[in-house]
This record gives sequence, C-alpha cells and structure tokens, in this order.
Amino acid sequence: MSCFNAMPKLEMTGQGEKKEYGKNNTGKTEGLKPRNVVVIGGGPGGYISAIRSAQLGNKVTLIEKAELGGTCLNVGCIPTKTLLYSAELFSEIKNSRNMGIDVSEVSINWKNLQKRKKRIVKKLVSGVKSLLAYNKVSVIKGSAKMETENSILVTKEEGEIEKIYFDDAVISTGSVPFAPLIPGIGLEGVLDSTDALNLKSLPETIVIIGGGVIGVEFASLFSSLGKKVTILEMLPFILPPIDRQISSLIARGLGKQGVSLNTECRVVKVEKTEGRLKVYFIRKGKEASVEAEKVLVAIGRQANTEDLNLKKIGIKTGKGHICVDNHMKTNIDNIYAIGDCTGKIMLAHVASEQGVVAAENISGHNVEMDYKAVPSCVYTKPEVASVGFTEEQLKESGIDYKTGIFPMGANGKAVISKETDGIVKILSDKKTEEILGAHVMAPRATDIIGEAALAIRLESTLDEIITTIHPHPTISEAFKEAALASQKRALNSIN
Repeated sequence: MSCFNAMPKLEMTGQGEKKEYGKNNTGKTEGLKPRNVVVIGGGPGGYISAIRSAQLGNKVTLIEKAELGGTCLNVGCIPTKTLLYSAELFSEIKNSRNMGIDVSEVSINWKNLQKRKKRIVKKLVSGVKSLLAYNKVSVIKGSAKMETENSILVTKEEGEIEKIYFDDAVISTGSVPFAPLIPGIGLEGVLDSTDALNLKSLPETIVIIGGGVIGVEFASLFSSLGKKVTILEMLPFILPPIDRQISSLIARGLGKQGVSLNTECRVVKVEKTEGRLKVYFIRKGKEASVEAEKVLVAIGRQANTEDLNLKKIGIKTGKGHICVDNHMKTNIDNIYAIGDCTGKIMLAHVASEQGVVAAENISGHNVEMDYKAVPSCVYTKPEVASVGFTEEQLKESGIDYKTGIFPMGANGKAVISKETDGIVKILSDKKTEEILGAHVMAPRATDIIGEAALAIRLESTLDEIITTIHPHPTISEAFKEAALASQKRALNSIN
C-alpha cells in the first residue's frame, strides 16, 4: 500500500477490468449478510457513501459533528458559486448597455445576497437529510473517535458519549483551511475562505494570499463587485494544476478586471496599522508591502484527521493524510477512507465517487478508483475547466503529442454572450490521435467539460469527436473545432 499526498500521476492506460461478484440486477449482493457500516463525516463523500451502502442492503449509521453536506455544501462549492453567480449577473447588468439594454442604476445588496446564499444552502442540506432518511440511514450528530477496529466513540452535543460497533467504517472527515506560520496571520481582519463567505459587509480593498483555485475565485468575486483586489502568489504563475496557457489567459483576464496580480512573492508578515492591514512580502529579493481592509489566506487545505485518534488502532497516515489503496481501503481491512482526508484529489466529485467505490467494496464487489479522467473546474469569468494531461505533464512524460486550439472569438455563442477571450485546447497522441487532455476557457466551460472527460475515459480519438454532430450555436461545438484544428482542418478558424 502506498500513501499519496498529491494528485496521482496520470497513466496512459485504459480502464482496468472490474470484477463484481454475485451482484443481481438491483445492485445488491447476493449471498452476503447485511453489514453494519459506520460513515464518519456527512460531506459529499460521506453522505453519498452512506446512501450507496444502504442501497446495497447494509445497515448504515452516519456521524456528522456539524451540518450535513460538509464543507462543499455549507462553506465551499455551493455558497461560493452562489456569490459568484450574483457577481457575474451584477457585472453583466452594469455593462448591459453594450447588449442593447439601458439600466439607470444598479447596486449590490450584500445582505440580501447573503440571505439568498443561506436559503440555497438550507434547501440543499434539507435535500441531503431527506435522501438519507429515505434510504433509512441513521444520522447521529457528534464527534467520532476511533476506539478499536470495530468500534468508535461519539461525543454528542450535550456531552453524552455513545459507543457504536461496526463491521466496516468509512472515514470521510474532509479538510480544513491551511494556516501558514506567518507572523500576524491571527490578526483581526485576516480571513480564511469560510470567513470570506460570511462577511457582514464588503471590504473596499482586499489582499489575497494564494493564487490557486480558491484565491482566484474570490479575486473574481470581489473584483466583479467593484472592489480593489491584490493577489500575492509564491509561484511564477497562478492556478498551478491548470494548463499553463490557460492560466496565463486567466491572469490576463483578471488584470483586465482590475486585479493586481503579483507572482513569485513570499509573504513574510502581516501587521495592523491605523485600522488597516499591511502585508509584507519579498519579490525577486526585494521587500515590498501592500495595504488593505481585509486579508484572505487561500493557500490550500489540509486533511481533517487530527481528532480521530487514528494512531490508537494503527491506521497508516502520511503528512496527516490517511493512506488508502485504489479500493479506498486503509491498512486495516475493514476500515476505508475517502475524500480530502486521503490527500488524493481534493474535489467534491472525486470524494463522491470514492464513496461509491468504498461502499461497493464493503458489499463484496471489487471496484477500483480510476483517476484518469477527473475534471477540474474554476468559476472565473469566463469559466475554466480541464481534464487529463496538461501540456507540461506530456512534455515531462516524454509523450509525443499534438495540439489543437480553437479561439472562442470564432464561436457564435461566445460572441453573443460577449465572452470571446478564451480557447478550447485538445491534446492528443501524435500517432494514434487518442485524446489525452482537454482544457477549456469559455462560457459554461464547467458544463461542457463532461464531453472531454467521457472522451478520455473511453479512449476516444479525434475522429470520433469530429464525426459526432455538435449542435449550433453552442459552446460545445468549439470542442469539435479544436479536434479539427488538431488535424489542421478547422472549418471556422484559420489553421
């Protein structure tokens, strides 16, 4: 068993054979007694794993110390995208004169925007509760600690401790914002992502430490609302996991929105002066500083495993992450772990899929995670989405590839919506023309990346995309044009 603490290396291999023993057409496993399954954590990995396990005929108990839905639903994906949608709509209305619409005045009502965010979160959390109840999953509110390989102790809100026995357990405790050891990080006004989502009022100026997905999305949010944003990123570029050409385009777009982007910066301290925060950083050997009302620390997240008492029963960890194999099993045969706490790919949709894999293996199936075609999304304007190899990874791996790029300025739907800055980029094997990676910066990129993910999962070739009729006018037809461009025969742009 190995312990991965970063995104697994992509392999040019097809989907491995998955054997499933004794499964009937309902998905239940014949000949196996129902298992007592405990799921620790009710986020997008945990509640999905609990539901799937219940569908397979097991008796399931879900332990959650806060709100069902976890970080994603309560203080992550959903509230962030809710605020971003409103900010995008605000920006479009402000500039609607270019669309032939005259609007006299437009302003943001931050309090009402926050109320809307809370209503959406409440509705979706209620939906999770209903799904768990429908599937007869028992939910207990409290904090869990491992006691033995077959029991946990749950401390409930009122202080009562309950011992729960299980046949199998799934640990899905997620992650928490990472706080770097920088002097002044604990000052009032220095925020993490959760704090930033719950601001009572909008700051006029904000410094964001970190140019990853979280930092860039918040930069897009605040700048779209007319606020002055400064990003300080340690690397020479923003969005490290994203194809470099795309991240460069995003950097340029943020600059157009008024974001001050500073790369190769090492933050050394934060001070409070006259009611404002001053961030000191070193860039190319020279010390500089920037002032703002608020400072957002957005340099990543770390596994939330500290309070689980893992060492007591000998669960193997590495740098705080729980080590698992591709069946999502830990080194203890009946204990599984999924989601951010494993340190694999920290995305909600990955956690959900891992949860299904764990549940099915508990019920006697033999299913493995396949990380070959995991899409990633960034909700800037335009959106960014990618799947498979980046160009940098292909070069590093020595794989002979070719590139097809289609500019969104040649796409009718993008012209209509005035979002023409992006591209669709397809990377394919030079000899076989198998699609190896796809990178999109376009309106609704996060909605159309599914086609590329399916293409990579099915080992599709350029011709299979080209000979698929795409609807017009849509953003999706740019994917076909990028495939055509790979063969130097694009029809709606110059090759």
